[in-house]
Amino acid sequence: MLPGFETDRLLLRPRTMDHFEDCIAMDRDPAVTKFIPGPWTDDTSHRQFLTDRITTDFGIGLGYWSIFEKTRSDQFLGWVLLIPHDAIGPDVEIGWRLNRLAWGKGIATEAAKPVLEHGFKATTVDRIIAAIDPRNSASVRVAEKLGMELMGETEEDGYHFVTYAILRATFQTAIDQLPS
Repeated sequence: MLPGFETDRLLLRPRTMDHFEDCIAMDRDPAVTKFIPGPWTDDTSHRQFLTDRITTDFGIGLGYWSIFEKTRSDQFLGWVLLIPHDAIGPDVEIGWRLNRLAWGKGIATEAAKPVLEHGFKATTVDRIIAAIDPRNSASVRVAEKLGMELMGETEEDGYHFVTYAILRATFQTAIDQLPS
């Protein structure tokens, strides 16, 4: 079982099927999934994809966390993941997706920070990556705020991504510089 996390403004809980419809609703907003390949417009495929992601055991310390406001603990804001890259590895990837209600408020960075820390404490990986569509400037900024550095560019299934990474040896310094 994954731990939960609490920040100044947020509660992060391991994602469960209780969060299924909130995730579906978020993914149906084309602005939310604009830069993310997936089965978002095919209801059957989308539901199967999400069910698989929620029910898969990604390994010790890995998985998804749903994000909620402390002051409104029933208000789903999105999620943070820490899973093998593309669900198969070998790299471990951190990622985030937020509904529009949460955009532009620093929530992605605040939610990703404890998950990134957890990733280095709960696993033996030497680095954690984030694969981001380079047009997604908001996600690029989150990766940079987390102390991640641009490592290169890749093509996956016809999609272009930039890869950011943070090394175990440098993550604590970067995390310590973030506001609480």
